[in-house]
Amino acid sequence: AGAIASRMSFSSLKRKQPKTFTVRIATMDAEMEFSCEVKWKGKDLFDLVCRTLGLRETWFFGLQYTIKDTVAWLKMDKKVLDHDVPTEEPVTFHFLAKFYPENAEEELVQEITQHLFFLQVKKQILDEKIYCPPEASVLLASYAVQAKYGDYDPNVHKRGFLAQEELLPKRVINLYQMTPEMWEERITAWYAEHRGRARDEAEMEYLKIAQDLEMYGVNYFAIRNKKGTELLLGVDALGLHIYDPDNRLTPKISFPWNEIRNISYSDKEFTIKPLDKKIDVFKFNSSKLRVNKLILQLCIGNHDLFMRRRKADSLEVQQMKAQAREEKARKQMERQRLAREKQMREEAERTRDELERRLMQLKEEATMANEALMRSEETADLLAEKAQITEEEAKLLAQKAAEAEQEMQRIKATAIRTEEEKRLMEQKVLEAEMLALKMAEESERRAKEADQLKQDLQEARESERRAKQKLLEITSKSSYTQSMNSSTTALPTDLPSFNLISESLSFDFKDTDMKRLSMEIEKEKVEYMEKSKHLQEQLNELKTEIEALKLKERETALDILHNENASRGNSKHNTIKKVS
Repeated sequence: AGAIASRMSFSSLKRKQPKTFTVRIATMDAEMEFSCEVKWKGKDLFDLVCRTLGLRETWFFGLQYTIKDTVAWLKMDKKVLDHDVPTEEPVTFHFLAKFYPENAEEELVQEITQHLFFLQVKKQILDEKIYCPPEASVLLASYAVQAKYGDYDPNVHKRGFLAQEELLPKRVINLYQMTPEMWEERITAWYAEHRGRARDEAEMEYLKIAQDLEMYGVNYFAIRNKKGTELLLGVDALGLHIYDPDNRLTPKISFPWNEIRNISYSDKEFTIKPLDKKIDVFKFNSSKLRVNKLILQLCIGNHDLFMRRRKADSLEVQQMKAQAREEKARKQMERQRLAREKQMREEAERTRDELERRLMQLKEEATMANEALMRSEETADLLAEKAQITEEEAKLLAQKAAEAEQEMQRIKATAIRTEEEKRLMEQKVLEAEMLALKMAEESERRAKEADQLKQDLQEARESERRAKQKLLEITSKSSYTQSMNSSTTALPTDLPSFNLISESLSFDFKDTDMKRLSMEIEKEKVEYMEKSKHLQEQLNELKTEIEALKLKERETALDILHNENASRGNSKHNTIKKVS
C-alpha cells in the first residue's frame, strides 16, 4: 500500500503535458510554425520540415538549438520535448547545414539545397566566421549580386543601387581607405561579367569559390592535450585537424577520415586511434561532456559522408541526379530559346530604329531639296528679270547710237563756210564719233551680258528641273520606307510564333540529347579551366590595385597569416596533405 501511495504522489507531481505544442523553425530566409504532438521524436519534426521545404538531400541538415551557450542538435531517435529545450512556446529550432560537402558542384543536386548552403555560407563570411581575403570577398559579392538582381543593366542598375546591401565583411571595409562608391564600382565591374548566369548558377559559383577557403565547413572546439597545452580541434568533411588557438587557417596536424581507425571518449577525454598502428594515439580533453558528445556526433556524421562519397551512389541519389540533369538540360534549352527570342526582338528593335532614323534622314533631305528648289526658282526669277532689264538697256543704247550716227551724218552734210565753223564742226564730229564708238562698245557689252544672263537662266531652269526630279525620287523612297517601317514595327507582335517552335520541341531526353549534353559538359570544363586562370589573374590585379589603399595597422592576425600562406604558395588542400 505504501508503494502504491508513493507512485500516486509521484504521478501527481509530474508536469501535465499538452497533447500538442508549437514549434518555430527558422531557416536562413524564412520562419515556419508547426503544431506537433508531444510524442513526436526528432525525426518526425525533421521529416515534416524537409517535406515542407521540398528537400530530399536531408543528410546535410539538422535542427539546431542552444543550451547554456552551447550549440546542440536535435537527435532523431529522441522525443523533441525530452531534449534540454526551453519550455516556453513556441519552441524554436534553426534548420541549418550540419555537414558540408567536399565538392559542392558534384554533391549538391537539388536547387533548394544549393540555395540553403549559399545563404548559410554567405552569412558566415559576412559574420567573419569564415575568413575570406579582400579580393575574393569582392568576387563573391559580385556573384551574390548576380543571384539577387539577375543580369546587369546599366539603365536599371545605376550608381548607388548597392548602397543598402551588405556584401563585404566589415573587416575588409575597414582595412582599406576606400569609399562605398569605390567598393561598388569594383563589385559592379565583376558583376557585369556574369551576364547570362541564372540564380542557381551564380550561387553555385559562389560556393565553388567559398569551399576553397581555409575555414569553410570547419567546426572548432577548444581542447587541451595530455600536457595541458591549449589547442583547437577542427572537424570538417576531410577529417580532424589540430590548430594553434591563434591560427585557425593552418592546422599543425591533420587526421584524414580514411586514416582514422577509431574515435572514442570517456568522460572528458577523447582518443583518436590512427589506422597505422606505428603512429601514436592522440588524446585530448574538452571542457564539457556536452561538447564531447557534439564532437562525436560531427565525427560520426562526417566520416559516414566521407565513406559514402567514395562508394557508388544509392538508387535514390542516382534518380535525383538524373532528374537534376534533365531539369538542367530543360532549363538550358529554355534559356537558349528565351535568349534567341530576346536577340531577335533586339534585332527587330534595332532594325526599326534604323528605319526610323533613315526616314528622318530622308525627311531632312526632302526638306533641304524643297528649300533648294525654292531658292532655284527665286534665282531663276531674278535672273529672268535682270535679263529683261539688260535687254531693254541694250535696245536703248542701240537707239542712242543710231541717233548719234544720224546726227554725225547731218553735221557732215551741212556746209560750213567759215574756217572757224569748220574747225568747230570737225571737233564736234570727232567728239560725236568718239561718243558713237563708246555707245557701240557699251551696246556690244550689254548684248553679251544679255546673252550670258539668258544662259544663266537656262542653267537655273535646268537645276530647277533636276531638284524637282530628286524631290519626286525622295518622296517615292519615303513612302516605301514608311511601308517597311510599318511591317517592321509589327514584327514583335509576331514573336509568339517562336512559341510554336518551342511547343514542338520534345523534352524526352534521348541518347542523342544526352551525347550532345555530354559534349557541352566537356566544353564547359575546358571553358571553366580558362575562366579559372582568367579569374586568378583578375584577383591578382584587384589585389595589386587596392594594395596601395590598405591600412597596414588595421590588419588582423588572420590577414597576416593568410598573406604568409599565399606568399609560400600554400592552399587549403595542399596544407592538409602536408600535415596529414
